[in-house]
Amino acid sequence: MNKHILWIFISILFFSPRILLSQETESEKDTSLIEKGTLYKALAFTGAYYATSIYVMNNTWYKDMERAPFHFYNDNAGYLQVDKFGHMYGGYLYSYIGYFGLLTLDATRNEALIFGSTLGFVLQFPIEIMDGLHEGYGFSWGDIAANTMGSALVFGQELLFKEQVVKYKFSYWESNYSKNSNDYYGKTTMNRLLKDYNGHTYWFSMPLNNLGLKQSLPPWLNIAVGYGANGMYGEFENITSYNGVAFPETKRYRQYLLSLDIDWTRIKTNSRFLKVLLKGMTFIKLPFPTLEYNSKGQFKGYWIYY
Repeated sequence: MNKHILWIFISILFFSPRILLSQETESEKDTSLIEKGTLYKALAFTGAYYATSIYVMNNTWYKDMERAPFHFYNDNAGYLQVDKFGHMYGGYLYSYIGYFGLLTLDATRNEALIFGSTLGFVLQFPIEIMDGLHEGYGFSWGDIAANTMGSALVFGQELLFKEQVVKYKFSYWESNYSKNSNDYYGKTTMNRLLKDYNGHTYWFSMPLNNLGLKQSLPPWLNIAVGYGANGMYGEFENITSYNGVAFPETKRYRQYLLSLDIDWTRIKTNSRFLKVLLKGMTFIKLPFPTLEYNSKGQFKGYWIYY
């Protein structure tokens, strides 16, 4: 599993109390150069987070892994690209936080674009270097491309629309494959969240009103297009057993999903607590009725899809 999902949730907890109060319609500031105080605050936030994450990763994720000469790893076909959607999600979230975080530190919009919306790429690139120095991993150009696309989604929308029209979201529900895997996907809930790609879904969510429908619709009501995959007991192909327990034969397949969603940033409230709570939910897709078409040629409907 791509380790970035773990740091995504750490990022939300670390940065959100002030950053998520930023308004997406923040007007352009008068100053043309980023103030030293603003720069120092931004560097302090980023440096503290990054130093902490690298220390934790060295003492947890890479702790029992052998160092190796720098090497590359082509995992573009792994997990039917669900992993790549995860990397893109990490790039999007870091850049979203970086952009709006700099606005709260009184940077101009242009400064926030340059220094903040590129944060997803900046933070994730050194992690790829570390992967390239450890056995079992490797530097992946596919991961770099996905990280870049996540940052570009923030940068491009702010450049073109001056707002995040499309939100990139994540949802997870432990799959039956995980439950029947004899701990192949981990023994704890957190392990399974990180490793069970069958339970991951990534969504592009935008307001229905932006599709030219009646403007009487609530501005927070969204339509979401999602991608996931199922039937996976392995990165590139399914293994047949784990720790002496045989897995049932399954077919790996892709899922293309259509659902409703809520844009929490468009719900108006005067409560500071609710503002933080709602904006902290920006990156999570909640269960809604959903339609699915999959690579097995099947159409399915769900009253509730997690």
